[in-house]
Amino acid sequence: MSGNFLALAQPGVQQLSPYVPGKPVDELARELNIDPASIVKLASNENPLGASPKALAAIREELAELTRYPDGNGFALKTLLADHCRVELNQVTLGNGSNDILELVARAYLAPGLNAVFSEHAFAVYPIVTQAVGATAKVIPAKDWGHDLSAMLAAIDADTRVVFIANPNNPTGTWFGAEALDEFLQDVPEHVLVVLDEAYIEYAEGSDLPDGLDYLAAYPNLLVSRTFSKAYGLAALRVGYGLSTAVVADVLNRVRQPFNVNSLALAAACAALQDADYLAESRRLNEAGMQQLEAGFRELGLSWIPSKGNFICVDLGRVAAPVFQGLLREGVIVRPVANYGMPNHLRITIGLPAENSRFLEALTKVLARG
Repeated sequence: MSGNFLALAQPGVQQLSPYVPGKPVDELARELNIDPASIVKLASNENPLGASPKALAAIREELAELTRYPDGNGFALKTLLADHCRVELNQVTLGNGSNDILELVARAYLAPGLNAVFSEHAFAVYPIVTQAVGATAKVIPAKDWGHDLSAMLAAIDADTRVVFIANPNNPTGTWFGAEALDEFLQDVPEHVLVVLDEAYIEYAEGSDLPDGLDYLAAYPNLLVSRTFSKAYGLAALRVGYGLSTAVVADVLNRVRQPFNVNSLALAAACAALQDADYLAESRRLNEAGMQQLEAGFRELGLSWIPSKGNFICVDLGRVAAPVFQGLLREGVIVRPVANYGMPNHLRITIGLPAENSRFLEALTKVLARG
């Protein structure tokens, strides 16, 4: 007799839907029987610049050691991060992408009977990690597509253990300023861990976004999570990190899997972190591409949500799913966000100039069909 293994799973897991990533190029090529090289993918917020040459060189040097386990403590990378982020070595937690940091937080601090607070239209992983451990998700309605920090603060109760906030937010690209963050952190109870997800913060440097690192010393209940997947161009290698008090980092390391960051990722991240020219070019390319897409939307009479990430959400004024399918037939992959409660929007990653032009041409053609 076979068991019903869905029914045997934890209740929170039963209610989950698997995370759906952006459509791969090869999959679309197979479906449409077209050349993969002709497809433009602007769906997954990847850096179109390609990896840093210094990171690629570091990977090549590390290849000879593939039979060895990686440094489970990630000493070299943690040392560089501690210096770069102005913290002590024991305040750094390494993750298999910043997604891993979010999961470590949930495993360490959430459980049945407890809850996590986060915003509507926020990163899909927040509800996944919360429900997976049997905790309750308190989803607070968004304000102008972004976080309503006052409402989120009001939702905190004695059973709240974690608040997830993202700045900039994915998928909307919205952000909040230093004053709003100051007021929020001052009023969050001491028993609540605030996870400030700054996966896209490098794209916003020099803007009006606060730097989460400036708040770590004053707030022992703050954890800042960041990644090398976006501005540093290492999405395939999956390496991220969390910065917190030494006590919180120690707790996370108790549930962290051994060797959760592989050797190639460690070596590449060390090199990428020290490649200031690459990061500057990533920002320049992103700023120019953002302006290019905004100009294209303006010409098409479309509105969009202003963004501080490497992506932008455009409002089509109609259900976006048919337009998404039409773009696929044109060989252009973007991201539908109906699962985020945004059925009329598409999220477009900023690409190279030619990729942005290709998308705008395809969008114009699809919209003209009605």
